[in-house]
Amino acid sequence: MSKSSIPQKIQSALWARTAGRCQYRGCNADLVGDLVAGRQDGIFGFIAHIVADVEGGPRGDPVRSPRLACSLENLMLMCARHHKLIDLDAVADHPEPVLLAMKAEHEARIAVVAGIDADRASHVIRFGATICDNEALVSTQAIFSAMPPARHPASNQTLDLEMVGCAFRDDEPAYWSTQRENLRRQFEAKVRGRVERQEIRHLSVFALAPQPLLIELGRLLCDIVPATVHQRHREPASWRWASDGPPIVIRITEPDAKLSGPVALKLGFSATVTDSRLQAVLGADVAIWSCCADQPHNDILRRADDQATFRRELRHLYDRVKARHGEETLLHVFPALPASLAVEVGRVWMPKSDLPLRLYDNNRSRGFISTFDVP
Repeated sequence: MSKSSIPQKIQSALWARTAGRCQYRGCNADLVGDLVAGRQDGIFGFIAHIVADVEGGPRGDPVRSPRLACSLENLMLMCARHHKLIDLDAVADHPEPVLLAMKAEHEARIAVVAGIDADRASHVIRFGATICDNEALVSTQAIFSAMPPARHPASNQTLDLEMVGCAFRDDEPAYWSTQRENLRRQFEAKVRGRVERQEIRHLSVFALAPQPLLIELGRLLCDIVPATVHQRHREPASWRWASDGPPIVIRITEPDAKLSGPVALKLGFSATVTDSRLQAVLGADVAIWSCCADQPHNDILRRADDQATFRRELRHLYDRVKARHGEETLLHVFPALPASLAVEVGRVWMPKSDLPLRLYDNNRSRGFISTFDVP
């Protein structure tokens, strides 16, 4: 523990650089105010030395300890638990390079977040619905950390459009009508009015739900306000866009002109969707348009550029399907998509210009089932 008297200006600078939060990796505890004790102005942090201020202290050195005793670059702000951990309970596990790395990471992150302009504020939509027997929970901490440096949360409160704990299963018609109506009503109550009053100027969307509901969310968003639709990656688990991997190769195919049955759009990015599965639903003469990844898999979407490419390709495809089959055609949509691309299917669709849609969901035991129409 510290034996030095650290000047107040150095202490103030450390509290400012850390935003009053514990710098131990993975902690980030707020050290200002205590709701339990009712002290909003209380401070509960400890200033710890990386190189101890005395020779015999943790990571101490006969020459460097006195020289670094009051150096801002040698100090970290810690919560009580982690201060005790690095100086008493697990000193050997916390050598100087490890603590310096923690300090640098924390202060760099604070500098980035604090440096974002005020006009980069974005309101966060969080949408999760039951998928099979699992509830899709979207962590607030995880999504807020994915927004910088491009955006920062306009509020610490998310706009939640969730409906978890639904009593209906997704293979029951009542599930789709109930969830869709719930989504529509919550969107009208929590989002649309605030957009019209210009309280919301940008949206960041984080959604995990069955594909038809994600498409419906995109339809509600449309182009009412600029929006960024985030994608949750599986490995490593994160909402932050990655730069690894080559661009997704998208294959567009058109149906034989001789086919005279219903018109379908197959979207296969997270899994392979065979024509036979669509034919089992709509008949052998179904005219299948296809927009699929060359090598689909369940963690395919890693780059924001691929999302933008998908939007452009789908916009052109909507136009081509309409030009070929006429304005009165119902387009049957069979999606196997990353969640953000499912939202984009609805956002790209234009209600006054594009064909009406019938959305299908992949059911494990029954194959693709019809859910609801988008008129």
